[in-house]
Amino acid sequence: MRVAGKAVLGWEMGTAFALAHALGLNPMVVAELLPELEVVMVRRTNEMIAASE
Repeated sequence: MRVAGKAVLGWEMGTAFALAHALGLNPMVVAELLPELEVVMVRRTNEMIAASE
């Protein structure tokens, strides 16, 4: 994850693609879906961080 202070800015995409590869996922599907998933997961993670303060 890329983090600044208490906020998550995004995922390390290289690591995410390496994990997807290790899991045997189709890289074209991962490339298509991962950016959209990242947006949702970053938003939810930041909401959870804010709620716990």
